[in-house]
Amino acid sequence: MEIVVSGIRPTGNLHLGNYFGAIKNFIKMQKENKCYFFIADYHSLTTHPTPNDLHGNVKQVLVEYLAAGLDPDISTIYIQSDVPEIVELYLLLNMNAYLGELERCTSFKEKVRKHPENVNAGLLTYPTLMAADVIIHKASKVPVGKDQEQNLEMMRTFARRFNRIYKTDFFPIPSAYNFGKALVKIPGLNGVGKMGKSEEEGNALFLADNEKVIRKKVMRAVTDSGPIEMNQEKPEPIKNLFTLLEVVSSPDVVAHFNELYNKCEIRYGDLKKQLAEDMVEFCHPFKEKIEELSKNNNYLRKVVKMGAEKARESASKTIKEVREIIGFKEF
Repeated sequence: MEIVVSGIRPTGNLHLGNYFGAIKNFIKMQKENKCYFFIADYHSLTTHPTPNDLHGNVKQVLVEYLAAGLDPDISTIYIQSDVPEIVELYLLLNMNAYLGELERCTSFKEKVRKHPENVNAGLLTYPTLMAADVIIHKASKVPVGKDQEQNLEMMRTFARRFNRIYKTDFFPIPSAYNFGKALVKIPGLNGVGKMGKSEEEGNALFLADNEKVIRKKVMRAVTDSGPIEMNQEKPEPIKNLFTLLEVVSSPDVVAHFNELYNKCEIRYGDLKKQLAEDMVEFCHPFKEKIEELSKNNNYLRKVVKMGAEKARESASKTIKEVREIIGFKEF
């Protein structure tokens, strides 16, 4: 059994891309490993230093991940800011992190390019905080996307550097948790690329969307003028629609529309109506659960308190040993 740590930024609602791209795998992963899932409220401040409703954002993410299937009875689910030991380890790692290597980080350079008015120290040292989040629990695995591979490598560098400087094998060197073929990439409704909340409005389908919104978004999805040859290859916008159909509709429905497409008899309006119906049916249980959990503050408080206690038990043990290794002693 591996120790696995994964962070969740409290920015925006969960969409289908999140669910099929990660959460379904998290649900399986938590049954096979010792998992820590944290809501990264400190991380969110690097790009949104003055959030309108930080607490509300954290609550929304907590509710939606619980509704999607994360289980606080078998995983540790906590809020980053509830574990002060993370901040202490972050500080200690920063003492051995170098300006040049932090400035060369691709994600840092990209954020500087996009937001030159908000180049803060937290943004620069994002990789060390990310490393502290993971190695505070002495984790061996961390699920990361393609855009986080460099941060994972820096995390490995900081763990190795600590071990080398203090002549110890204290921190395991974390590696990527590979979902393999289980990782499904969900396309957006704009006909290009993957579904994401940072894209233009209407590109993503959220688990909390109501029926009217889902139908409107699906019916506005990008299509073309239709196939002109039998069995011709589907262009990207149409391939994207069929991908969405495959994840929420029954195999016979997918086969039916594939056959119509291959025979040049497809009507995209009919396909979209079917996709909208199936999408509404798929999202309905999540929406119900989200609404139910949102009203149950006592349960949410219990989940957060239990998660903080479990996370701090692990983190305080690590930080106590780290202080001893470095040489902090009581008089």
